[in-house]
Amino acid sequence: MKNFIFIFFISLYPGQQSWNLQQCLDYASANHPLIKQATVAVKKNERLISASQGMLLPSIGAGVNHTYSFGSSINQSSNQRGKLNTQYDEFNVKADWELFNWKNFLTISLSRLNKETSNYKLKQAQNDVKLNVIQMFFAYQNSRSWLEVLETQISGIEDQIKRTEKEVEIGNRPKSDVYDIKANLGTLQEQWVSAKNQRDLSKINLLNAMAVTKDSIDFVMNDDGVFSEAEFQDPDFTKKLLEKNPAYQSVMAEIDAQKKRADVARADYLPTINGRYSWSSFYNKVLGKDDASAIGFSDQFAQNKNQSLSFGLNIPIFNKLQVKNNVEIAKLNVINSNYDKELVVNNLTQSINSIKAQFLNAQEKYHLLDLNFENQKLSFQKSEEKYKEGLMDAYTFFVVRNGWLQANYNLISSKNDVIQQTELLKVLESGL
Repeated sequence: MKNFIFIFFISLYPGQQSWNLQQCLDYASANHPLIKQATVAVKKNERLISASQGMLLPSIGAGVNHTYSFGSSINQSSNQRGKLNTQYDEFNVKADWELFNWKNFLTISLSRLNKETSNYKLKQAQNDVKLNVIQMFFAYQNSRSWLEVLETQISGIEDQIKRTEKEVEIGNRPKSDVYDIKANLGTLQEQWVSAKNQRDLSKINLLNAMAVTKDSIDFVMNDDGVFSEAEFQDPDFTKKLLEKNPAYQSVMAEIDAQKKRADVARADYLPTINGRYSWSSFYNKVLGKDDASAIGFSDQFAQNKNQSLSFGLNIPIFNKLQVKNNVEIAKLNVINSNYDKELVVNNLTQSINSIKAQFLNAQEKYHLLDLNFENQKLSFQKSEEKYKEGLMDAYTFFVVRNGWLQANYNLISSKNDVIQQTELLKVLESGL
């Protein structure tokens, strides 16, 4: 029983999980509401294709009518009016078939275009969610790295205060060194509070980007290397990414769909051919009379059978200008879709070029910081030796130490920027 309670308790409060960027992207791609909605839209359009194809089939119905008539009535057997009460039962089967309506064929084509568009929009939703997750993921990593730098600084200063106080007691350092270090500690503690708040907010934003409502995940970086800029050197870099982007493909498919809608609207000018078949029979009985000569149910059912087959041609002549206006509206929708395409091209071009510029800048910055990192490390080590030997005051060493820790953070942040832009590029390159 105790084991069961323990297992139940653990299932209610799961332990902390560690997810890397790829795991975050996989989860968001499968569980984000925007992607689920886009998936439903795809299924809906698949069903609309089936519905439009069904318009090519006949509609068949069967009916039964059971009627009582009292007073003056028509005798169904003699077709004469008289004062009598009757029971009338009718059975019928009807089939209507629109043998030719060009609009139905165009609607099928339109439904297929709508499904294609919804597939592109699904991919677009996945890309939008992934791009947002990537940005939030690295924003969290940078804010967490900065908090760790401040915690390292604060921890080091607290140790430094203890050592300096001992050196003041034995007369190796002036009392002012302790005051300077404590003053700087207070400043760092204020920065730590702000950094902690920024770290927490960035994690909330990342969880929101993934559509996760419980904070039970620790997000970690993989040990990925820095990527090459070769991908960005292709002269057709922007054009290739633009043409394979689902947002661009979606708007192009929407243009085709709007053109097809214009064809559907024009189809109302065309005539249609319809066919109808019906079969019926009835049974009639006079109520309140015992007529031995009355024809029985089965005999009447056989004798009163009737079949009809008809064909019709419907030619639209004037429909209150509705078709004309619908066609003109459809043409305007095509024009508007082309403007949507221009907006998408402009926005995607800006986004792609921005990623390229930020990648090249971040990579150049990382290389410079990486080359200078060893020199900064040696400089800090020399300064630390001077401070221990009493050749450097506490405030100057504090400045040098903070500069060294800031250099560590700058290198990490710069590398994260390079990896972030590369991950964004991967999403754009994935296409469909």
